[in-house]
Amino acid sequence: MAGSSDRWADHAKRHLKAELKRADVGYAELARRLTEMGLPETEGSVTVKINRGAFPAWFLFAVMKAIGINVLRVEEWF
Repeated sequence: MAGSSDRWADHAKRHLKAELKRADVGYAELARRLTEMGLPETEGSVTVKINRGAFPAWFLFAVMKAIGINVLRVEEWF
């Protein structure tokens, strides 16, 4: 059974991927938007962070801002 931090990382990864899909934003486009916000990213760096699931909070908040999401509802993750 996965440890609790692994479970949280998996939830974060799945939630972020779902939000990107809903916004119809791919990794290359996300990297472009983050770079325009002053956070230099490449498609590869974005892919690694998201697939790992253990990205920093600033990355989650920046991605949400970049794709136009203003509300993050944690209760919907479970």
